[in-house]
Amino acid sequence: MMAEVYYTDLTSEKKEDNFYSRVQKLFMKAGKDIEMDEEDLVALKLHFGEKGIDTFLRPVRVAPIVDAVKETGAKPFLGDSNTLYSGSRSNAVDHHRTAQENGWLRPVIDAPVIIADGLHGNEFYTVEIDGEHFEEVKIGAAFYQADSILAISHFKGHGMTGFGGVLKNLGMGCASRAGKLMQHYDVEPKVDIEECIGCGECEIWCPEGAIEVEQYAEIDYEKCIGCGECRIVCPEGAIDVEDSSSNRELQEKTAEYALGALKEKMDKAVHFNFIMNVTPECDCPPWRKAPLVPDIGVVASVDPVALDQASYDLVNQAEGKNYKEGEDKFGAVHDVDSTWQLQHAETLGLGERDYELIDISK
Repeated sequence: MMAEVYYTDLTSEKKEDNFYSRVQKLFMKAGKDIEMDEEDLVALKLHFGEKGIDTFLRPVRVAPIVDAVKETGAKPFLGDSNTLYSGSRSNAVDHHRTAQENGWLRPVIDAPVIIADGLHGNEFYTVEIDGEHFEEVKIGAAFYQADSILAISHFKGHGMTGFGGVLKNLGMGCASRAGKLMQHYDVEPKVDIEECIGCGECEIWCPEGAIEVEQYAEIDYEKCIGCGECRIVCPEGAIDVEDSSSNRELQEKTAEYALGALKEKMDKAVHFNFIMNVTPECDCPPWRKAPLVPDIGVVASVDPVALDQASYDLVNQAEGKNYKEGEDKFGAVHDVDSTWQLQHAETLGLGERDYELIDISK
């Protein structure tokens, strides 16, 4: 039997059938077999948005899910872990402040924000997974301690993984800072000095001070930890990872971390991808680029692999301003095979790539 992925578009014509009710219907349909016990602590795994970005998933979009969880008697909280790079979310104090500035507070959304890996990103539990790359992974303490994790993801592009959806939200997002480093350490970025304009963004964002900029950026590989953020924040696309195996290994390691995050929680979780503002890059750079395709809708499933596969397919089936229907949009932008994460996650038993798409908006 194929995995069920539930879908809704973003249009409606009456107040009884608005965005709020559609998202709650997705929760009820996709999570029909999920039983949350009263007093369960339920983590909604989110990305609160970097300071300066405005394409992140907005709190008002997530509020219907918070309310649906509360109706079961469980207690939802909004969670993320600290970043490896030196942005506005690399410690819990700055992370909280950024979340508040981006609207993650009452009365917009009625659930507390908890930074899962603590003040400095070093509060975690070690989870055994017996994967191909890792035997154990480091998961943020609050995510480990939660009774359930629901990944609520903004589906968009990513420079290293092609796209970022539920698997990346769980794998990279639930990892402690040490766990993020474990996923990235094989990555070695290169600077194209013909393209570099010496703006200094990479130097500012590098967490290890491994980059110096004079006429162009220079990377000290003795200090570089391979986090890849310099590539993501470069406005000129002058930094790349030439070894494609690094991209594949990063995707596979992220899938293994997703397995660790969901261990013993698979039967109590339903996940969402919001396929809106499908930007080429993630929500970490403090700027935006034009979306690859128009807004598509929201999908939900208990199967994270099927959910990402369906989201990937829906984007590729759509026609964008500069992209044809059926074209691999993420591959065209980043020259990365995004399906490695799907293949490996399926091998790990996280879910299956075959799915049935069920439209609840009709």
